[in-house]
Amino acid sequence: MKLLHIVSLRSGQLKLLFDDGSELKTVPSVVEQFFLTENSELDEAQMQALREAASAMSAKQRAVRIVSAVGVSEKELQKRLIQKGEQEQDAASAVQWLKELHLLDDKQTAEQIVRSAVNRGYGRARVRNLLYEKGIPRQFWDEALSQVPDMDDAIDRFLRQRLDGHEVDEKLIKKTVDALLRRGHSYGDIQNALQRYRADCEIEPEFDPDNFS
Repeated sequence: MKLLHIVSLRSGQLKLLFDDGSELKTVPSVVEQFFLTENSELDEAQMQALREAASAMSAKQRAVRIVSAVGVSEKELQKRLIQKGEQEQDAASAVQWLKELHLLDDKQTAEQIVRSAVNRGYGRARVRNLLYEKGIPRQFWDEALSQVPDMDDAIDRFLRQRLDGHEVDEKLIKKTVDALLRRGHSYGDIQNALQRYRADCEIEPEFDPDNFS
């Protein structure tokens, strides 16, 4: 098969146009790796090797973009790559490549998730759910969760935002409690915060506190 044209794209990639009408997008380093120029002739084995190299590089580039944008676990990154259309083997290789470069570390990602969640005012239960959703291995959970501080100040701020300037009735209190529970705070901590907010602001428990600890 003959390579007819090498077209530079605005993305920085190159588009390779072949005499059978097929196209292949890749990066300059892959073209250089195969010493390709216009009118290069490639046999079937060389074309297969070129496609595999282009596919592997595509997965690596996508992996870097994902990791640069948001903290992800190894499991989540591999899943995202496959969802984006990368081959399973290429996705696994890209994950391993980033690990070897020390750009992907589940322990560090767990710590990032905790810091981000705490900054958003989330409680321990919500943080634990995030670790699960992000595919963080359980071996890193305990150490990460130990970094969740006392969240009384965050609960107090939330109460002020929801209750200040409003008539504090049973319906509003219930909505506020439900919102705090969804944010991962324990029922006991919420009740204590309500009592701090207004000494006479007490509600009958409708939930088992042990389920929200």
